[in-house]
Amino acid sequence: MRKRSLALIVYFLFILLPIYWMVNMSLKTNDQILVGFSLLPENPTLTNYVEIFTNPAWYSGYINSIIYVCINTVLSVLVALPAAYAFSRYRFIGDKHMFFWLLTNRMAPPAVFLLPFFQLYSTIGLFDTHLAVALAHMLFNVPLAVWILEGFMSGVPREIDETAYLDGYTFPRFFVRVFLPLIRSGIGVTAFFCFMFSWVELLLARTLTTVDAKPIAATMTRTVSAAGMDWGVLAAAGVLTIVPGALVIWFVRNYIAKGFALGRV
Repeated sequence: MRKRSLALIVYFLFILLPIYWMVNMSLKTNDQILVGFSLLPENPTLTNYVEIFTNPAWYSGYINSIIYVCINTVLSVLVALPAAYAFSRYRFIGDKHMFFWLLTNRMAPPAVFLLPFFQLYSTIGLFDTHLAVALAHMLFNVPLAVWILEGFMSGVPREIDETAYLDGYTFPRFFVRVFLPLIRSGIGVTAFFCFMFSWVELLLARTLTTVDAKPIAATMTRTVSAAGMDWGVLAAAGVLTIVPGALVIWFVRNYIAKGFALGRV
């Protein structure tokens, strides 16, 4: 038992090492980082974080990322809910083939859709907007959301639907008041995965934006100047990009645990 606990502690420290190293770098100046190796910053400074929150190029990218990620998460879950209910409750011609086709969209590499999205958004005036990135990410998040939610909905007995109809519930009222509370764990898990994919995706977000909706990830790839790479600011930006994901995990941690235990995750 003691060996197992020790192994878990070592494994946990090993996982946290890159995060600690990034935090360590974010508290140093660029000169201190380039001088040599040190486990602890000798003169900790918040200059790098001040640079991010005072430089419009940095904090606007951070805000842009949060905006389109939240839009994508909400839209993906709203679109996937009725689709997952249909797959879980009804049988129709080609239902299994359509379900598999949805998953193939999730398997496709984002680079395949770059040119079509670029031309479409440039034509209809959506290029370089938060909605453009959110809709592009839905192509991958909706199939995943449908797949996860269908597993949760299939675990809800059909008798609940029939009982609600006998009690006089309309479908919208039944779906919102009765059915959704029963699968709230699945909704939490789905929202988590949609949020995380949209947050870490770079290729589509960088290609479909230029200035107004440029994400933080695109800004981080452009930190090279005449003086070289600004490692301190880059590390501080990396620390800040972890915060939203950590907050989402904290708020849906109970739903995630239930999702791995009961759902199709």
